Amino acid sequence: MYSPKLIALAGYMAGEFDNKDQARDSPAWYVHLRLWQRPVPLFLEDSLTLFAEQANYLYPEKAYRQRIMRLQDSRDSESSIQVQYYAIKDPSSMIGAGRNPDLLKRLLSDRIELLPGCTLNVTEGPIAQSAYHFQASLPPNTRCCFNYKDETYQVSLGFEASSAEFLSYDKGIEPETGKALWGAIMGPYRFSKRQDFSAELPS
Repeated sequence: MYSPKLIALAGYMAGEFDNKDQARDSPAWYVHLRLWQRPVPLFLEDSLTLFAEQANYLYPEKAYRQRIMRLQDSRDSESSIQVQYYAIKDPSSMIGAGRNPDLLKRLLSDRIELLPGCTLNVTEGPIAQSAYHFQASLPPNTRCCFNYKDETYQVSLGFEASSAEFLSYDKGIEPETGKALWGAIMGPYRFSKRQDFSAELPS
């Protein structure tokens, strides 16, 4: 039902992560963050789907950037997998779901909305010791935007995933100038997995 590559990518991404070493070495540029990417039973007919949120390491109860990532085998010859992002219509209702998966039982398809232009193409690099290295990026000349409190925000999305770490290239963008405002301005956030949630993925 799911390709081996899709299963591998979802397994690499499913977990609780932090960037402790990076934040210690470059505190001026990188906040110490916790990142949760937890499997959620949506789009099971053809996809593996993750709920994601993050928080300052000191304030895990104040998680933010709740979002849904739908991982799907691609029919596009340019990539083997695509990752479609969705917004949660009431993100405040899902705060803390990364740590409390019982909250995710409330998350049905009518509570999320597709984000047009927010689809990443995933390619895989050389396999080392039977493990993949995935790279995901937006296609050229696409704009990924979302609305929050009646304001429109643009983001540049991207990541790398391997069995060893998860790198996030996400940045907030000033729509008029294209200038990066927040996020991975000086390079990716480098997350190490502290807890594995891959056992929660559907088989």
